[in-house]
Amino acid sequence: MGGVINRAVKSIVFVASAGPALWLVWALFFDTQALGANPIEYAIRFNGDWGMRFLLLSLCITPLKEIFNAPSLIRFRRMLGLFAFFYAFLHLASYIGLDQFFDWSAIWDDIVKRTYITVGMAAFVMLVPLAVTSTKGWVRRLSAPTWIKLHKLVYAASIAVIVHFYMMVKADVREPLVYAGLLSVLLGYRFVARAVRRRRRVLRRQQEQKQDVQPST
Repeated sequence: MGGVINRAVKSIVFVASAGPALWLVWALFFDTQALGANPIEYAIRFNGDWGMRFLLLSLCITPLKEIFNAPSLIRFRRMLGLFAFFYAFLHLASYIGLDQFFDWSAIWDDIVKRTYITVGMAAFVMLVPLAVTSTKGWVRRLSAPTWIKLHKLVYAASIAVIVHFYMMVKADVREPLVYAGLLSVLLGYRFVARAVRRRRRVLRRQQEQKQDVQPST
């Protein structure tokens, strides 16, 4: 029974995560007015926004798991991370195919000359190995310690994504700052939690050493 519920919940999360992409496809074919005066620009930004949101959602899983003692939440982290990559890929593909029409020379000029595109491309490059190695098979191939070190790239990628968004917005930067604040909280929680765990290990070792030197009676 538990397995059925687990599969049902994961299916619901999957469909909900795919929802924005499905809506965009529907709008492109049946309601382009919903995409504003420039549907291509809307599609590019829409996919980028959702890629960023899913990346931050994937980073929320560990703090929520620890704060609410809900280990079952961890089963959604990989899915959310892969959807972050999926929307980031659509963001890049829309830019390359719909905006630049596969003009690789113009694309390269943009990467070199426009800093926010350089940063965004760097973020995407960092996400690629994380998506490729997200399976349990890759954990075994790389060994768990190496896999964990590799997947710490998600922090640098997240920072790059927020910087990319901030630099792209030319006027109202309130939304990028909100996302930057959320990322700061998520990274800050990890820093504090790691420091607390390290302190506990030190105190535990000190306690064990005291017990070892106590004379037996």
